[in-house]
Amino acid sequence: MTSSIWINTEIDRVWQAITGEEPLSKWYAPGSTWAIPLLAAGEKMVFTLMPSEHNKLTEPLPMELTIERVIKHQEFSFYLEVPETVIAIFLIEEPQGGTTVRFNMAGYDASLAYLKALLEDTTS
Repeated sequence: MTSSIWINTEIDRVWQAITGEEPLSKWYAPGSTWAIPLLAAGEKMVFTLMPSEHNKLTEPLPMELTIERVIKHQEFSFYLEVPETVIAIFLIEEPQGGTTVRFNMAGYDASLAYLKALLEDTTS
């Protein structure tokens, strides 16, 4: 299962939103933080999931992720090693008139809706 969304914006803005620390904190688990020192395969990054009504955490949960693949304007993937490896993959493509974002796991429709709202907001 995958989650996907079409966004009425150019691919470069989408790429920045899925690979940048600040924009990620606005749409992917809003309020949680990202530290991405170097955007390259094999590099480490830290996602800190903050407590919210959705996750029932009582304190921040930092997770060290390893970047698997970075193909500008096409794919950004990373993984978390818990007992088994969990890989998250964002695939983007630019059909005429906008950009499509696909995430390889189901259940992320709300996050993708936040991404769409962030990028289509004409007031900022």
